[in-house]
Formats: sequence, C-alpha cells, structure tokens
Amino acid sequence: MFDPVIAPSGTLLGLLQRGRGDGTLHALTAPRPEALAALNHCVLRDPRHDWQVENRSLYYARLYLDLNGELDEVEAHLFCAEDVLDTDESRTGLALAVLGHLASYGRRDALELLRRYASHGSNWAWALDELALRDDDAGLRALAAPVLARFPADSEGDAELAATVRDAFEPRPWRLWAEDPRESVAARVRAAHETGSFDRWQRQMRPSGPRPGWSVQAVFEWAQQGIERGAALHVPAARCLTAVAGPEDRAEIVRAAKDGSDGARCTALRYLADGNDPEALDLIEGAVATGSTLVVDAAVDAFERMRSLAAVDRARGWSTRPDALGAAAGRVLACRGGVQDRDLVLAALREAVRGEGPDAQTLWTLVDGAGRLGIACAAPVLRHVYRETASSHLRGRTARALAATDPSFATGFAVECLWDCEETTREIAARHAETGDTRVVERLRRLAADPAEEAEVQTAVRSRIGPEETAV
Repeated sequence: MFDPVIAPSGTLLGLLQRGRGDGTLHALTAPRPEALAALNHCVLRDPRHDWQVENRSLYYARLYLDLNGELDEVEAHLFCAEDVLDTDESRTGLALAVLGHLASYGRRDALELLRRYASHGSNWAWALDELALRDDDAGLRALAAPVLARFPADSEGDAELAATVRDAFEPRPWRLWAEDPRESVAARVRAAHETGSFDRWQRQMRPSGPRPGWSVQAVFEWAQQGIERGAALHVPAARCLTAVAGPEDRAEIVRAAKDGSDGARCTALRYLADGNDPEALDLIEGAVATGSTLVVDAAVDAFERMRSLAAVDRARGWSTRPDALGAAAGRVLACRGGVQDRDLVLAALREAVRGEGPDAQTLWTLVDGAGRLGIACAAPVLRHVYRETASSHLRGRTARALAATDPSFATGFAVECLWDCEETTREIAARHAETGDTRVVERLRRLAADPAEEAEVQTAVRSRIGPEETAV
C-alpha cells in the first residue's frame, strides 16, 4: 500500500483524513454533498499510515449516520473489477470496518453489503469477521455454502481451509458451521478444525532456534544467520545469551560488541545494555561511530532500554549530538529525566519538528516527555503537532501533553477532541473539556448513551455528568 496523500489540515478533507473532531464539526455545517464527497474519499482511500495503530472506522460510521449518507459509492468500490485484481486487504478493510459499525447501529443496508461481500468479495474473511460480531445465526449459516465453495474439495483446498479455520480472527462462524444440520457443511468444517489443531501441535513439537547447551559463539552465529536470511534475531539471541552465558564469557561478549559480525555485535550490545554492564555505554557510543546501519540502530535501541542513572547522566551529555544517538538521548531524558532536563527535552522536541516535521516517529516519546515534565513552554510546539500530524495516535498523545501544559486546553482543543477518532483522545477530552460550552454537555450525553462507545470513555463521561443527565 502506498503512503496516502494527506490534504492540508485547514481543509475539510484534511481534517477528516486526520480523524480530527473538527472534521466532524465542519462536515455537519458544510453543504451535504461536499461533506459526503470528502467522507467517501476517506473511506475508499484509507488515509492512515498504520491501520493497526490508528482508528477511523467508528469515526466515519458516526458521520455517515449524522449525514444520513448513502452507501452507493462504498458498494461500487467493494464490487468493482479492481477487487479481483488488487486483493490487498488495505484496499477494502476500512470500508468493511465502517460497514460493520453501521450494521451495529441498525443500518440494514450495511449488513446486506457485508453479507454480499462475504459471499463474493476477495477480502471476504474481513467481512466475515465483521459479521461474526453483528449478524445473527441465520445470517451466518446462510454464508456457509458460498464461503466453503471458495476451497476446492481436494487435498490442496482442504489444507487451505484448515489453515483459514485455524487462523480465523473471529471463530464464531466456524464453530456455528461445525454444528450445521447439513452434514456436508459440518463434516468439512469439523475436519478442518481437527487438521488445524494437529498442525499447531506439530509446530509445537518442532521448535527451531537455540537449544539448551548452546555456546555463546553458537548464539552469535545463529543471530548472523538470521541477518543473512533477512531476519533480525539479535533480540531473541540476547535473551538466549542470558541463559547460556556465564561470568567467564564476558570478555568474549565484549569483544563481539567491539568488532564482531553484525549479528554478534547487535546481540552483544543488547545483552550488555540489558545487564547494565559498566562498559555498555562506551561500547554503544563506539558502535554508533563505527557500525553499519543495522548495528547503529541496535545500539541506539539498546541504549534507550537502559534504566540506570549512569545512562540518564550520559544522555545529558549526548543530547546535543546531531546524530541518532543524540536523538535517542533526548528520548531517554523525556522518559526518565528530571525537571532539570526540561530545556534539553524542549530543545529535542523543537529540533525534531523543525528537522523531520510533525509526523516524526521520535515525537511520540518527546511529546509524552513534555507532558510528563510539565514543560509549559512546549505548548506552542505541541499545538502545531496537534494540528498538523497525520497520525491520530500521535495527536492523542499530544492532547494528553497539552492537558498537562496548556491552560487553554479545556476550552480549546479539548472540545473538538470529544469528536476525535481515537477513543483515548475522547477519554482525555471527557475528563478536561469545559462543560460551560453547551456543545460539550450535549456531546457528553450522547457518548454516555452510545452503545458503540468504549467503556473507558463512558466512565470518564459519567465522572463529569450525573446519572440523570445520561438519559436520552
């Protein structure tokens, strides 16, 4: 999947792509055709950089409800010819998740679309998972025949079916079909269940990787073999060293951290850092200066895991370095520094935004640190990140930091956060938004009564309004 093109944050499309609360508020006041066009654009062209971290489906489903939006464009997207040519689940996953939420709100047209797609679409497994949570038994039983027909009645088809049943995210349909009154359906699904269980048992009986009794050198060789195959194994290899290495092996491990192969060097650095070895910090600094990109990344990661006072003190000296180790030092201070490190963390935050923009991965930790340390001077930078980042997850962390640093948060961003796409952001807003605003009170009541809302959000809402105010 290509990185999505995100519109400017001041446009309706840009707001909706980011999942900001202001996106919903602007859409509800914009001309309906314009609002629906922007909404459909987002649902049919997933704007998220990481769908495993960021939420959008409930946010878009609620907006479809508020706009009384039709699903014609979603239907056309799901059943177009491209569905056969492009089977990547990222093409249809967001649309199917939105339909799932709409079905839970009682939209019959959404439920029927999911059933049709589960029968005929390429990403049928996702649609089936959505239906497993929302459809009744009769609706799921009707899907048994078209789903099973996807698997040929031969050894290859049966093996594929067994793997699908074994790895199913939502097992309810398969359990239901295993008890189907049609013997042709039930027998085949039960056989797939048994085969999948046997495959799982076989994998457990054939473990791969290090064995008890391995030497330190054998662990290093295993880590290097992983690199040669394109798999980074230095993290599990470092755990193996914990089991096989003794005090007499320290010199060999230190030598590997200085000039071993990449696999050995990454493994040794991780092992020594996790054990707070007295030479670990010097070895990390040397690895950053002389190592390959893989070694540098492993050294920086190992440093960020260290919890000792010596590591924090070294971070104060490294934080001005213009390299990966300097950036890591800023993150270490953000996580474990004290109030005396506020200026260093603020400088790292400003430099990250200036040098890498509002979507830099390093900002996640630095934003948290600004909130943890209560850096009031960071509020202008945090507001910029909040407005501009395309990551709704980072925006939520920024909202939490603003709640701790910006006195205007309760009457400003906290209000729009009540409509945000992330439940953690809505929870923050529910705890901080100023209830003198009539929009806030109305929104809190709606969230309290919405069965699709997360329990943590509703708990936060009920801490602000009385039980009598939650009635609809």
